[in-house]
Amino acid sequence: MKPEAAMIPRYSRPEMTAIWDPQTRFRIWFEIEAHASDAMAELGIIPKEAAWTIWEKAKNAKFDVARIDEIERETKHDVIAFLTHLAEIVGPEARFVHQGMTSSDILDTCLNVQLTRAADILIADVEKLLEALKRRAFEYKMTPTIGRSHGIHAEPVTFGLKLAQAYAEFSRAKERLAAARKEVATCAISGAVGTFAQVDPRIEAHVAAKMGLTPEPISTQVIPRDRHAMYFATLGVVASSVERLAIEIRHLQRTEVLEAEEFFSEGQKGSSAMPHKRNPVLSENLTGLARMVRAYVTPALENVALWHERDISHSSVERMIGPDATVTLDFALARLAGLIDRLVVYPENMRKNLDRLGGLIHSQRVMLALTQKGAAREDAYRLVQRNAMPVWRGEGDFLKLLKADKDVRAYLSEAEIEENFDLGYHLKHVDTIFRRVFGAS
Repeated sequence: MKPEAAMIPRYSRPEMTAIWDPQTRFRIWFEIEAHASDAMAELGIIPKEAAWTIWEKAKNAKFDVARIDEIERETKHDVIAFLTHLAEIVGPEARFVHQGMTSSDILDTCLNVQLTRAADILIADVEKLLEALKRRAFEYKMTPTIGRSHGIHAEPVTFGLKLAQAYAEFSRAKERLAAARKEVATCAISGAVGTFAQVDPRIEAHVAAKMGLTPEPISTQVIPRDRHAMYFATLGVVASSVERLAIEIRHLQRTEVLEAEEFFSEGQKGSSAMPHKRNPVLSENLTGLARMVRAYVTPALENVALWHERDISHSSVERMIGPDATVTLDFALARLAGLIDRLVVYPENMRKNLDRLGGLIHSQRVMLALTQKGAAREDAYRLVQRNAMPVWRGEGDFLKLLKADKDVRAYLSEAEIEENFDLGYHLKHVDTIFRRVFGAS
């Protein structure tokens, strides 16, 4: 039995990949079977000595993956191959293993154990990212920078606010991952077609408690795949949040902008051809990884519609997307946390870019000031725009043009016009926003 996915070592971290290792999977299978045997022994279905022997003979065993593969080549059935190998370890008492159970009892319960463990790692990843985002947000809380809509200069914000937005988004990601974990943390030990005809429901309850799961209210031999669809959809949403922040960094690192850039270590090379290059390779990589995680969402959704009480059309899909989606997102979240932690920020370039349009970023304030003085909004808009467009073309200074416009001066004095060019005005509610995002502390 080969590993269940072609996880790429370049984009994998050991703790997450270990969850999907065949040895880990067989260990979980054994624990499910052994806990079920304990419950059966307590119910008088099998001898207590048999349950004890199953644990004693195999609890410290290292399962022979090559041997299980060998058996499966003959049986064409992975669970039977494992049970045959387990019998080689346990001996005669192995005849009491798997009493009344079906393969899906093992496979589905194991998958959900793996997914809950993976969720725990992903939640921890998000927590580390949140720590980095919070630290850097407060570091640049009042550092002014230009806000952009449609990629065009709009009005001032702060770099801290950009990071605070990401913090709020990944706080939601953490909540979603916790909900997805709860959604998928169910156990099914209900036998063929899920009726408990051959296995007592109390066995399922015992196994669920031991494996950190809850009993599936009703399974049809398989755990309903809407649970898994929600899980993988959540991973896709989190990946999209990763990409959103990565794209922001990529844009800020463009040469014409250069308000922030990825840390460039000594000895690092940006291009094989151009020695001067410092490319946003990490955030570009994160964009690509996010695409892969999202690509696993559609197959998970399609897995929901199985035939009647069960089929195995979902099985091959999950053997691939379970490891790949969790391993990839784990790597991406860890990479993003490191990127934010060491992000190089250039406040002086932010200030230069703020001034790049000659004061046009204050156009709305001037327009509103005109309306407050009695100008109709349409007239105020027209007056401000006719002074803004020459500045946009590089033909003057916005403040000077406004002061020289007799129609504007009919409403506003020079001092009143100048008052509307105060950068600090745009930052007066930063503290309020930070309290909303980070709390009173």
